[in-house]
Amino acid sequence: VGRPEVIFADEPTGNLDSRNGHELLSLIGEAVRRYGQTVVMVTHDPAAAAWADHALFLADGRIVDRIDEPTAALVLERMKRFGG
Repeated sequence: VGRPEVIFADEPTGNLDSRNGHELLSLIGEAVRRYGQTVVMVTHDPAAAAWADHALFLADGRIVDRIDEPTAALVLERMKRFGG
């Protein structure tokens, strides 16, 4: 329980200001790098998605697109394409 292999995060920055959101995403990134943990994060925030190694886009419960090494600008462009 103390160091799970997979961490699930549902809108982890949703209720945080930008400074605290950045700090939380830094901690999540540290868990990945230091402990080899995998993080599965659901977010509508392009800036948060840009912290990921891979971004998957879902529509109607299906994966409809993927970006490897996403940036906030790329994520936002794809979200607009799918009406997000």
